[in-house]
Amino acid sequence: MRHQTLFLIVLVCLTSLHGSDNDSNMTILPNKHLKRLKKLDGGVKLVNGRNQHEGNVEILYNGRWGAICDDEWDVSEALVICRQLGYKNTIVKATSNSYFAKAKRRFWMDNVYCTGTEQELTDCKFDGWGNSDCTDEEAAGVICQELKMEINQTKSSLKSLKTVRKLRLKGGRTTTEGRVEYLNPNGKWDVICAEGWSLKEALVVCKTLSLGYAADAIQTTYFGGQLLKTSLTGVRCQGNESSFTDCFHDPYVICNSPEVAAVSCTWSLPDIVIDHQELANSAYLQDLQMFYMQCAMEENCAASSAYEVQKKNGAWHLETRRLLKFTAKILNIGNADFRPSIPKHLWEWHMCHMHYHSMEIFATFNIYNFKGDKVAEGHKASFCLEDNKCLHGVKPKYACANYGDQGISVNCSDIYKHTVDCQWVDISDLQPGDYKIQVAANPEYKVAEMDYTNNAAFCDFIYLETGGFIRNCILKLP
Repeated sequence: MRHQTLFLIVLVCLTSLHGSDNDSNMTILPNKHLKRLKKLDGGVKLVNGRNQHEGNVEILYNGRWGAICDDEWDVSEALVICRQLGYKNTIVKATSNSYFAKAKRRFWMDNVYCTGTEQELTDCKFDGWGNSDCTDEEAAGVICQELKMEINQTKSSLKSLKTVRKLRLKGGRTTTEGRVEYLNPNGKWDVICAEGWSLKEALVVCKTLSLGYAADAIQTTYFGGQLLKTSLTGVRCQGNESSFTDCFHDPYVICNSPEVAAVSCTWSLPDIVIDHQELANSAYLQDLQMFYMQCAMEENCAASSAYEVQKKNGAWHLETRRLLKFTAKILNIGNADFRPSIPKHLWEWHMCHMHYHSMEIFATFNIYNFKGDKVAEGHKASFCLEDNKCLHGVKPKYACANYGDQGISVNCSDIYKHTVDCQWVDISDLQPGDYKIQVAANPEYKVAEMDYTNNAAFCDFIYLETGGFIRNCILKLP
């Protein structure tokens, strides 16, 4: 193991000395090293961080480093990365949206799904080496901060934006787009570092400027602007702030890109809301034999223990899982149609269920214990966004049959009934007790909306030996 680690270090040095971040400039090693190189597949490193314990994650495959997409990326995957890198007794944070700069290499992994107990990232489920539809703005990263240091950083690193006196857009083709400039305490107009800039920050900017809603959060040099030492870095908003001054920034974030934050504002966007009453009224428990879950398991719709049973038990298909099932009814109350985040020609065909996936993660279902720890989870790929039910006088526009267009029209609902595969949470490993459940639509903010505060239903989940109940729901941010 020591020799493999030494060889990996030598390989990293060779890559740094003789090649750039582009795969085409990768150092070509002699053939005699290729077999040894194969054994090193799965090695990980962090890049573009402020120090060695944080950064975007890159993984080695076939002698080349590649990025990891942030789809399904959360603290479970971050735990595995930090453990693999040798960090113990740490507070772990998962980062997304290329928090530590845009990805400069191809994506090796997408839709990584870990339980958090794996020793290495390659022990987790993912879509296969090189299979990804992600852009360079979707790199996954981690912060593996030692416990004591992280607590101090939490108290001191985030700074208020109360000192921001004014905002304006400059360099755009219209008055509703351009780079974001702010009047700094020195009385000069300054720009914002684009790293980590997302729709949540853009939404608050458009709201502050009374320009409606954010159609796009842009990281670019197209609109001009020059980053200075005084420029804001690490700007973070929840998306529900009434003013940009209610947001925060991290002055210790190093801006590794010349790109500045920009926005495009509009008055026409969708706004989807979850029907929490339908969620509560339709919930029930079902014990289902794994034989009937084979297609769903191909899409990671079972708890990790189900896959362990599948590996170790020759009669796994006769085992049963306990599922919390419910209907998710999602209504578009905006003034524009809700459309998938990727173009139609990039939709992925899933043979087992015989349908296309137009968004890899459309909805997530998470269950938490009284400590706030996530103890069970599920997700719903938007294999079929369509107008299942519309208000009186509204004609349905979207239907999935025959490779039809997908979306949710204004005043129409997309309904995932409790009878549909994956419309559940596998709670086989939970003990009866009181929990919280969150059902969130568009949880990764991949599609621009007027408002995200109604995208998630947060409810009590009472799990009894004789049944399960969802009640006391409120709407909130994902």
